[in-house]
Amino acid sequence: MAGMDVRISSSAGFCWGVERALEVARNAAAEARGPIKTLGPLIHNPMVIAELQSRGVGVITSPEEAASGTVILRSHGVPRETKEQLEASNLTVLDATCRFVRSAQEKAAQLKDQGYLVVILGERDHPEVLALKSYAGARSLVAEDPDDLPARLPGNRIGVVVQTTQSQERLSRLVAYLAPRSRELLVYNTICSATEQRQAAALSMAEDVDVVLVVGGRNSGNTRRLAEMCSSVQPRTYHVESPSEIQDEWFTGAHTVGLTAGASTPAEQIKAVARRVREIDP
Repeated sequence: MAGMDVRISSSAGFCWGVERALEVARNAAAEARGPIKTLGPLIHNPMVIAELQSRGVGVITSPEEAASGTVILRSHGVPRETKEQLEASNLTVLDATCRFVRSAQEKAAQLKDQGYLVVILGERDHPEVLALKSYAGARSLVAEDPDDLPARLPGNRIGVVVQTTQSQERLSRLVAYLAPRSRELLVYNTICSATEQRQAAALSMAEDVDVVLVVGGRNSGNTRRLAEMCSSVQPRTYHVESPSEIQDEWFTGAHTVGLTAGASTPAEQIKAVARRVREIDP
């Protein structure tokens, strides 16, 4: 719409890890040496997954589904046992795990080997956390909030690692809870820098606009967190995957609209949403 001020966050869209994972997948597709599959969706963005499928890159849910060809390990990482199983097979294995995720896995394994009870700050069923837990050991605990932990912790030497897309606020809350309940507390802040930059930029933008749109897959943890954080500053915050979901009534009386996007959201998707917003007459 004429006169609508659309502001795109200074840090939004693809991060380095996602760009690298896509490069790995697209290069594999271009070489086309037999079937190419990703173990789980490469990233959490349905539009990007559809684009990869159009290039011949399919998705499997278990190693057993790959009889030949190439298997790409997703950017979120896979459980340690799964990676070892694939590497012992006759398949070609390409590891697209984000370097920040890999660092968190290494820290989790280190804490376990040193005898710490590992607490993982993250979403219990998220692929990245499931992989982290395999490195942290069977005794490890997963919590998004202190309330998720047992009243009595099964150890007093505690080590913490963090799902890379969590927020500093949640980490501070968890550490404040654990500190008086442990004899020794070792915290590895494994939140990735791209996540921190996106969250800080989105919050700053949300303070200065009338409506916020957060663009990205609903199965993307970091995108959902952006929406939650922006909602705390600007209640008129909406999470959309595509321009077709946008409703004109969201913008009644609005003059400025802010756009941000998760780390798995391509620039084209952000631009498409911006074009749709500019067509609206509030």
